[in-house]
Amino acid sequence: MATILGAVLLCNDALAASQGVRLGEPAFLWFLWLIPALVVFQIWVFRTKTRMLHRFASPELLVRIMSGFSRARQILKTALVLFALAMAILSLSRVQYGFTWEEVQRKGVDLVVALDVSDSMLVEDASSGERLSRLERAKREITDLLGLLDGDRIGLVAFAGAAFIECPLTLDYAAAELFLDDMDTDLIPVKGTAIGQAIEKSMDAFDGGAADSRAIILITDGEDHSGKALEAAKEAAESGVRIFTIGIGKDEGSPIPAEGGGFRRDKNGEMILSRLDETTLQKMALATGGRYVRSVTGDVDLEKIYNQGVKATLQDQELESSRRQLWKDRFQWLLAISLLALVLEPFVPERTRRTRHA
Repeated sequence: MATILGAVLLCNDALAASQGVRLGEPAFLWFLWLIPALVVFQIWVFRTKTRMLHRFASPELLVRIMSGFSRARQILKTALVLFALAMAILSLSRVQYGFTWEEVQRKGVDLVVALDVSDSMLVEDASSGERLSRLERAKREITDLLGLLDGDRIGLVAFAGAAFIECPLTLDYAAAELFLDDMDTDLIPVKGTAIGQAIEKSMDAFDGGAADSRAIILITDGEDHSGKALEAAKEAAESGVRIFTIGIGKDEGSPIPAEGGGFRRDKNGEMILSRLDETTLQKMALATGGRYVRSVTGDVDLEKIYNQGVKATLQDQELESSRRQLWKDRFQWLLAISLLALVLEPFVPERTRRTRHA
């Protein structure tokens, strides 16, 4: 069935290219299978009625019953109903004829989200009515952010003890969401929290663009183990990139879950706590003209950060310019024909008029 639908779509594109006619919703053509099915059903009904009449009525009575009856008119009535159904299905497929060209310019900012995928992000202290880890909560917030974007390019960087670009800058938000789903604590084998490398990789993700149209949203719950966070932030500031830092965690720190259950411990048997380096994150945001936000429960209001931070402080740039075809819908004519056929059907009598002889 998928092969047949693909063939329909190819024929639709070919028809649009050659005749200037296309279908806006070609998938509705599947319902045309109802027409031959109903034809077979009506043939069965006609034969069944005839057989029942011959079984229960005598020849003399049958002549009186069938007097003036026109099988051709009954077929015409059925044909009108089936024709109306076919026209209705074609109207659902949105037949379009003729088009105009429209210039489309997409403007927005370049935004890179750097997400901490270290093991400490598995701590389940997100108060959302269900047991969610910090990473799961952050990913949900990023998914909501993707729904807000309109013309902005977004990229994703994953980091722990190392960092790499998970998704380059793109206008395809559905593709970005697929990359986001794959971001997990098993993604990077190098343990730790290298915030400096996360900033450097985020800078690499920018492929040019206006200096005042680029921003980084960095989400982490740990302290910088590389010692290069502030240095990387200053380099970003020199390039005109703003950094919005989001710290997730509690003041007293949180134990890191172990793979076999329980929590991680050091060689002395002491529980290892993941503590947030809030001071460094604040300095990074201040150095680049961004903003720092603290989340104790893992609840990150990225919508507020995007609207009141990113979009309020950055200038939109032209990211894409193209022309697109605006097709004109003509399905209304088919729908009118369908309604006309349904209106005419009751006025077609099944019997011919009989003339009375004096």
